[in-house]
Amino acid sequence: MIWWCKARAVPAVVAALAGTFAVGLLIGDGELPVPALHGHAGHFLVGHIITLLPAAFLLHGLGRGDLRTEAVAGRFLRGLDTALALAVATAGAALGLLTHAAGQDDLALVLARNIAGYLGSALLLHPLIGHRPAAAAIAAVPLLCAAAGWHPDGRPQPWAWPLHPAASPQALTAVTLTLLAGTTCALLRPRPLTDQNVLT
Repeated sequence: MIWWCKARAVPAVVAALAGTFAVGLLIGDGELPVPALHGHAGHFLVGHIITLLPAAFLLHGLGRGDLRTEAVAGRFLRGLDTALALAVATAGAALGLLTHAAGQDDLALVLARNIAGYLGSALLLHPLIGHRPAAAAIAAVPLLCAAAGWHPDGRPQPWAWPLHPAASPQALTAVTLTLLAGTTCALLRPRPLTDQNVLT
């Protein structure tokens, strides 16, 4: 277990979660100037982009393992990796609810939801394309949302879940489905397709 924690950089993932909340709550209402490619240029907050940091650190940890060793390991490493992502998502949800109950605005809930969504995306993409392409794809999500995720009337598009307000059932449903799909994919696909020939 100690080897797994070191290999997966668990302290860094936890620190990224704490740092994301701290920075998000301090300057999350600050807006980033991102031009709209389609529709209206809405409010793109710092809190919309920094929430991908825990997922990026998770992917960094997943990419540090030796596939040959892990494929024959006695422990169910795919289960441990998935449990780590779900634990971080759960901790983020708890932080969001606690800080919101302590008097923070709805941004705390948006941070928690978006962290969970990016973690689910990481679980979904890592087994399919590997950790580096998955990190690049996840990093592109908030930029795509900022550039093309707004209706002409200024509301977020249904697919642009990071931009939705905290009370949006569409965004919550999208994040929940992404987490479920990511969990299933991570458990059923033991290693990225790009790395499967390593063991042959």
